[in-house]
Amino acid sequence: MTSNLKLTDISTKEGQLIEYDLNDIPDLPLDIEKLPCKPFSDKMKEDYACDLLDGVSVLNIPRPKNALEEQELVDKFLSGMRKLFSTENNWTFVNMLEASMDTCAQCNSCSEACHLYEMSGGHTMYRPNFRSEIFRRIYHQYIKKEPLAKLRYGDMPLNWKTVVRLGELAYRCNLCRRCAQVCPIGVDNGLIAREIRKIFSQELGISPQELHTKGTELQMQKGSSTGMTPEIVRDNVEFIDEDYSEITGVGIETPFDKKGADIMLIHNAGEIMAWPENVAAFSLIFNAAGLSWTMSSRTLGYDGVNYGVFYDDAQTARIAIQHMEAARELGVKKIVIGECGHATKALTVIADRVVPYDMQVPRETCYVTLRDIIKQGRLKLDPSRNNFPVTLHDPCNVVRLMGVVEPQREILRVIAPQFREMPCNGVHNYCCGGGSGFAIITRNNTNVWRTNISGRKKFWQISEAFKECLGPETKKYICAPCSNCKGQIRDILEENDLYTKNSFAYGGLVELIVNCMVDVNPGYIKWEGEEEY
Repeated sequence: MTSNLKLTDISTKEGQLIEYDLNDIPDLPLDIEKLPCKPFSDKMKEDYACDLLDGVSVLNIPRPKNALEEQELVDKFLSGMRKLFSTENNWTFVNMLEASMDTCAQCNSCSEACHLYEMSGGHTMYRPNFRSEIFRRIYHQYIKKEPLAKLRYGDMPLNWKTVVRLGELAYRCNLCRRCAQVCPIGVDNGLIAREIRKIFSQELGISPQELHTKGTELQMQKGSSTGMTPEIVRDNVEFIDEDYSEITGVGIETPFDKKGADIMLIHNAGEIMAWPENVAAFSLIFNAAGLSWTMSSRTLGYDGVNYGVFYDDAQTARIAIQHMEAARELGVKKIVIGECGHATKALTVIADRVVPYDMQVPRETCYVTLRDIIKQGRLKLDPSRNNFPVTLHDPCNVVRLMGVVEPQREILRVIAPQFREMPCNGVHNYCCGGGSGFAIITRNNTNVWRTNISGRKKFWQISEAFKECLGPETKKYICAPCSNCKGQIRDILEENDLYTKNSFAYGGLVELIVNCMVDVNPGYIKWEGEEEY
C-alpha cells in the first residue's frame, strides 16, 4: 500500500511532498501490555510486590507480609533518602542531586528525547520526569519538610506501594541521560533514577542479582564478573594468542605482569569469553605499534567491569580501588581501558569521585590510544580491505557522558572508505538499549523488553544508516566499541533476522583496524554465514 503525502496536507501550497510505502513503516508497540511477555504466575504475584503492567520485574521486591513490614519498608526508604541529601553519606553526587530537586518546568523535553518513552508508544510511566516528580514530592514533603510543600503538592501520605513502584520505575531507564542533555534548566532525571537504585541497594539491600550477586560480589570473590580466576584468565589469553597467531599469520604474545610498562591494558573480561577476536586484536595492534604494555593477573586487575556504577557507590569504590592497586603494583604510567563504555566511565570520571587522590593512576580510553597509534603511522594499513559500508554506534558512557567523540571517528575516516554516520550520532546518539546493566539481564521478560522497547530506536538507527544497501548482497559492519553494547546489538540483529537477511557483522573498532593491517592474513572480520576461523 502506497500513499502520497501532499503539501496541502500540512500547508496551503500545492504539490507532492513525498511518496512512501506504508508497509515499510513498522508499527510501534502502542500498548506495552501487549508485548510478547510471559504473564506473571500466581506465585510471582504472591511473592513480589510490584508489577508495572509491562510484564517485567527487575528487582523482585518481596511483598510485605503485614502492616509492620509495610511501614518498615517506607521507613527504610526515607532513611536512605535522607542519606542521599547528606554530604557525609553522599559526597559523591549530593550537589548534582540537589540541583535537580528544586523544580521541573514539566515541558516534557526529556520525554521527547527519551527512546523508551517514544518506543513504548508514549506510555506515561516511561516519561523521565514521571518518576523524578514522585521522588521530588517525597523530598519536599518528608526530607526538606517545607511548610509550603502541602500547598505545593497537596497531602501525599507515603505508602509502601509508592515506594516499590518507584524502585521498579528506576529500572525502566537506561541511564543514558539523553534527557539531561536537552533539559532547559538542567534537571538530571538519569541521575535521579540511579540514586533511587542506590537507596534500594545500600539501604534496603535490594538490587538485581545480575548486577550484585552475579556481578560485583562475584567479581570481588573470584576476580571477574564472569567468574574467571587469574589462572583461568591467563590460560584463556594464552589460548587466544595461540589460536589467533595461526589465524592471522602473526605471532601473538600477550605480556602479563610486566613491571614498569608504560600501559596496563584492562579489558571487559566478557571479551575474553565471548569475543576473543577483540582481545587478540588489541595484542596485535599494541605489539605491532611497539608499545610498552602489559596486562595484570592480579585479582580484579584483568576485568574492567564495574557494575556498581549502575546501582551502588560502595561497590563502585571497592572495585575501582582494586583496579588502581593492580596498576600501582606494576608501576605502570597509565591504565588504558579496552572497549567497554561503562568500564571507561567507572575507572575515569566516577573513580575520580570515589578513589582517594593519592591512590589514583592516570587513565585513558583506548579510543585515544588507538587514535594516536593510527595518526603516528605506527601500523601498515590497507584501507581497501575495509571497502564495505561501516557505521558507528556511540556508547553513551564514553560519548555523551564523557565527551569522547572524535578520536574513534578520526580512526574510521582513515581505515573505512565507506564509513557513514547513524542519524542522531555523537552526543545525540541513542542508547543501544542494554545500558545501565540491562544487557546482562534476561530473566522475568527483561530480554523481551530490551529488544521490543529499549533497543527499538537503535534498530531504527542501524536500518537508517544502511538503508541504501540493505539486502544480503552487500556486507555491512556495525562498529560498536563497547562490550555490553555489542551484546545488545547482537540480540537486536537476531530478534529482527538481520543477520541472515542482510549480511551484517558487528564488532569493535580494533577488529576493523586489524582487518586492514597488511601484515595480517586477510579476512579477520567474519560475516554471518561465512565459515568460522
